Amino acid sequence: MSLTPFTKQQLLPQEEKLEVGKQRSDLFIGIPKETSYQERRICLIPDAVASLVAHGHRVMIEAGAGVSSSYSDKEFSDAGAEITSDTRKVFSCPVILKVEPPTIQEIEMMAHQGLLISAIQIKTQKKEYFEALASKKITGLAFEFIKDEDGSYPAVKSLSEIAGTASVLIASELMINQKIGKGLLLGNITGVPPTEVVIVGAGTVAEYAARTALGLGANVKVFDNSITKLRRLQNNLNQRIFTSTIQEKVLLKALMRCDVAIGAMRGKNRTPIVVTETMVERMKKGAVIIDVCIDTGGCFETSEVTTHEKPTFIKNNVIHYCVPNIPSRYSKTASMSISNIITPFLLQIAEDGGIESSIRCNYGLKNGIYFYHGLLTNRPVAEWFNIPFRDINLLIF
Repeated sequence: MSLTPFTKQQLLPQEEKLEVGKQRSDLFIGIPKETSYQERRICLIPDAVASLVAHGHRVMIEAGAGVSSSYSDKEFSDAGAEITSDTRKVFSCPVILKVEPPTIQEIEMMAHQGLLISAIQIKTQKKEYFEALASKKITGLAFEFIKDEDGSYPAVKSLSEIAGTASVLIASELMINQKIGKGLLLGNITGVPPTEVVIVGAGTVAEYAARTALGLGANVKVFDNSITKLRRLQNNLNQRIFTSTIQEKVLLKALMRCDVAIGAMRGKNRTPIVVTETMVERMKKGAVIIDVCIDTGGCFETSEVTTHEKPTFIKNNVIHYCVPNIPSRYSKTASMSISNIITPFLLQIAEDGGIESSIRCNYGLKNGIYFYHGLLTNRPVAEWFNIPFRDINLLIF
C-alpha cells in the first residue's frame, strides 16, 4: 500500500466548500480633535458624515474638532454626528479617524484591537509609537500608503496638488510684503518683463506650481535629473516650457535671474541638497525661496524649518519660506480633499464586512496597512526603525 499524507476519510469525495458571502458591517467612527502643533484639518466634512450616517454608520466627533477648518459642531450634528466633549469617549470608538498620527497618550485611550486610520509621517515618528500600537493590538491604516486602481497614492497626490498651487500663491504674497518684498506682481503685464520662477523637482508639487505660475503668466524653468519626469510634466502641462537636468552652471544662471525659487524635490530618505549657500548668495536681493520639501530636509542649503505663525526669515538678502505643513494653511480645502478620498474607502470597508475582509479583496487598501493586530507589516517602516516585520500576505489569505 502506497504511503499518503491523507486519511482514508479525506480521500473520499468531499462536499464542495463555497466562499461565504460577504456580510455588511456597521462602522462606529470616532474623530478626535487634532492636538498636533499647527494641525487645522479634519478627516471628514459634514457632507461625508451625512453620507456615512445615511448608510447606517455612527460617527462621534469631539466638540470643536472642525472649528479650525471652518466647520461648526452644529453642522456636524445636523449631518447626523454625535458630538461629545469627552476625549476618552471618542478614542474608545472601534474606528479612529485622524489627520496626524496619535500621540502615545492618545493610543493608550484607544480600544483594544481597534482600527486606526491616519497619516503615519514616518520621518517624524519614534519607535515608541509602534510599541504602543503593538501593546493595544491595533490595526493601522496609513493615508500615505493607500493606493488607487492606477497604482498612484491619492492622499499624497492631492495634498501635493495643494502644496504646489499654494507655493506660488504664497510667493506672490511675499513679493509684495511691506518690509521685505520688492513690490512685484507675480505674472505678465503687457510691456513689463514677466516674473521668473525656478522650480527644482518635477513631481506633482512641481506640476501644480508650474501650472499656477504659468496661469499667472510667469516664465517657468523646471530642473530635475529624471528626463522621464520632465517629459511627463511637459505632457501634463500640455505645453513646452524650459526644462533642464540639474547642472550647476545652468541652475545657477536661472537662480541669479529668478524672482521666485520653489524646492519640490523628493528623496528616498532625505531630500538631496541641490542649491548650495553660495548659489543662494548670488540670487537677487528680495527674491523668494519656498522650500516645499522642508519636511524631509529641504533642497536649499540655507533652509531652516519655520512655523505658520512666523513663516519667513531672511538670509543672504533672500526671503525664505520653510513651513513643513503647507496644506494645513488651506485647512478647509485640504479637509475636503482628504474627506473625498477617505469616505469611499470607509463605505467600501463596511460593504465588505470590516477591514479584515476588505483588505482581502482590495489591494490598494491592503497596501495602506502598516500594522495588523499589533504586528508590523510594512517593510520600509520595519527597516527604518529596525523592528521585526511580518508579510501581510502570510497573515491574510
